[in-house]
Amino acid sequence: MSKTFRDLGLIATLVILSTLLIWLPHILAIHNFWGLNFSNGFNTIYRNFDGLEYIIIAKSFYNPGLIAGVPQSLPPEYFASHFPGYAAAIFLFAPILGFLKSMLFISLFFTIASAMAFYLLVKDFKLTTQPLFLTFVFLLLPARWLIAHSVGSSEPMFIFFVLLTIYFFMKYELSKKYLSLILVTIFGIAAQLTRPPGILLVTGLGLYILWQAFIKKSVKYSLSFLPLVFIPLSLLSIFYLYGLQYNDFWAYFHSGDNIHLALPPFQVFNKHQFWVGDIWLEDIIYIFVLGFLGALTLWKRKLYPLAFIVLTYLGASTLIAHRDISRYVLPIAPFIIIAFEKVLVSREFKIVLAIITLAIYLYSQNYIIENVAPVADLMPYN
Repeated sequence: MSKTFRDLGLIATLVILSTLLIWLPHILAIHNFWGLNFSNGFNTIYRNFDGLEYIIIAKSFYNPGLIAGVPQSLPPEYFASHFPGYAAAIFLFAPILGFLKSMLFISLFFTIASAMAFYLLVKDFKLTTQPLFLTFVFLLLPARWLIAHSVGSSEPMFIFFVLLTIYFFMKYELSKKYLSLILVTIFGIAAQLTRPPGILLVTGLGLYILWQAFIKKSVKYSLSFLPLVFIPLSLLSIFYLYGLQYNDFWAYFHSGDNIHLALPPFQVFNKHQFWVGDIWLEDIIYIFVLGFLGALTLWKRKLYPLAFIVLTYLGASTLIAHRDISRYVLPIAPFIIIAFEKVLVSREFKIVLAIITLAIYLYSQNYIIENVAPVADLMPYN
């Protein structure tokens, strides 16, 4: 067995074990662990936002009449802010596992897949001397990512498709093999169908392509990427579905306060924004510092496609007025890890990680315990 296959097997094992460690106190319904109360049991994992909302979509595919049959307080148009990719995957496995278990299975499966994709990206393109350890870091940092891939959420699926899109884009840049470009398009479309920020992925790549065409003074170069136009065009299929179900092609933009974009930039530092309501926001400053510094480091390392994507996401993130901005920048976290890989694989950081791992675990559990939907009966969701 090759080292690569052994590493991939170890990565899958690490994902499963880390997930079980998050789930364990909930399974055991421990009343007091380090001051935290898990007495509500595993229902806390099932009830974490936004998993149940995707189950509603999986059961209804946005049909307002079917949504009204589920006991919950959200209006049918609210669900248009959630794209169908993750819900479709839940639906696919629900006949075997039930909707609740399918929700968690999809998160776990795509966490393993995204970790493997990250490993192959940094290994095959020689972006680090320690791809296995850097992948381990990827599973733990940022801490918000550990939460997202331990409950029902679309982030693992989305990040997997983002990583594969970048992997094959870089392959195409090196080889110019048309199959790689087709795979870029396929995985880019999958990312777009999974989460709305998929449009930022193709925007970042598009800006990079235009920049390269300008430098090369070659229109032919930019035209060689023409199949990528199908990524933003895939939005039309979602909006067409909304037109059928809601009688509103633009239902996404009428889904309420779920888009969270506001002008001028940095409205996340306005306490009076609906999804902010807080003055304790210094951590967001550090997110932007690390993000922009990571982008410039990627640029310095001549990893230009990654730098363009990070800068595109961060530029859009300056317009997000939401306290949980760390979640919205998760898709670029793998590239920030790559930017700082020399620090992250150092002996000093390994010591720091050993010290801080318990803090990451407690932060995740504290968040999961409180981040639950007000749903008393889970039976309608299964």
